[in-house]
Amino acid sequence: MKNKNPRIIKLTQTALFAALCFVSFTFLQIKIPVPGGDATSLHVGNAFCVLAALLLGGWYGGLAGAIGMTIADLLDPVYVLVAPKTFVLKLCIGLITGLVAHNYAKINESNDKNYVFKWSLIASVCGLGFNVIFDPIVGYFYKQYILGQPQKAALVLAKISAGATLINAIVSVILVVLIYNAIT
Repeated sequence: MKNKNPRIIKLTQTALFAALCFVSFTFLQIKIPVPGGDATSLHVGNAFCVLAALLLGGWYGGLAGAIGMTIADLLDPVYVLVAPKTFVLKLCIGLITGLVAHNYAKINESNDKNYVFKWSLIASVCGLGFNVIFDPIVGYFYKQYILGQPQKAALVLAKISAGATLINAIVSVILVVLIYNAIT
C-alpha cells in the first residue's frame, strides 16, 4: 500500500466539508425575504464549518466554511453582493472554534468523553457566538458603506439578520456537539 500524503488527505477533507457547507446552505435553507429585495435565511451551513474546525483544525474548518458558503453566495443572486463578508466571517468562525478546541483545550489529545463534550460545546459556542455578534455588525457597515444602502435600511436588515443568526447558531451548536461527540 502506498504512503498517503497527510496534506492531500486534509485538503480532501476540507473540500468535502466545503461541499457540505455549500449543499446545506444552498438546498437546506429557509429563505426569509426582507424589505428592499434582500434576504436572510435559516440554515445549518455554519454547523459544518464548526464541525470541520473541530475535526480538522481551525484553518481547515474556517476555509471549508468560507469556501463552501462563499460559493453558495456567489451562485445566488440574492446573496452575491455579500460574498466577501461571508468569506471573512466563516473563516473567523473556524479559526475561533479551532483556537478554543485545539490550541486551548486540546480536545484531540484527551480520551475523557466529558472533557471533550464540554470543550466541543464551549468551542462551538465561541465560534458561533462570534458570528451572532459580528454578522449583524459587519453586515450593517458593509451594507451601508460598501453597498450604499441608507442607514435606516441597513439597521433594519441588521436586526432581522441578528435574529436569524441567533436561531442558526443555537441549532448549529446542538447539531455539532451531538455529531462530533458521536463520531469521536
